[in-house]
Amino acid sequence: MTDPIADMLNRIRNAQAISKEIVAIPFSDLKYEIAKILEKQGFVEKLEKKGRKPRKVFEITLKYLPAGQASSPVISGLKRISKPGQRIYIGAKEIRSVRGGYGISIISTPKGLMTNKEAKRKKLGGEIICEIW
Repeated sequence: MTDPIADMLNRIRNAQAISKEIVAIPFSDLKYEIAKILEKQGFVEKLEKKGRKPRKVFEITLKYLPAGQASSPVISGLKRISKPGQRIYIGAKEIRSVRGGYGISIISTPKGLMTNKEAKRKKLGGEIICEIW
């Protein structure tokens, strides 16, 4: 069984490795919500839904830092935490910062997906989906 969220993170990682501008990802509500959080937090440029039912995808326009000739990607790392074979749950009091506050973790709470900072502020725990820094 494949993990669609890990696939999405790998597509982003691979696209950044070759400095690709846009990456297309097969659509699902969960993956789209994760991408919306990445856009809101400033990790990606923009999101766009494309196509119809059987071939529905969304495109993520990746964001790069202008650094001379070789522009470096804004996302320096992605890590899947809770996997289909091993779910990782965390209480509101155990939520910690990612990379000293430079990154975010996306947590699936009873009130929907949110960042670690939002979940801590709202005192909600849940399943840690992934970390991005």
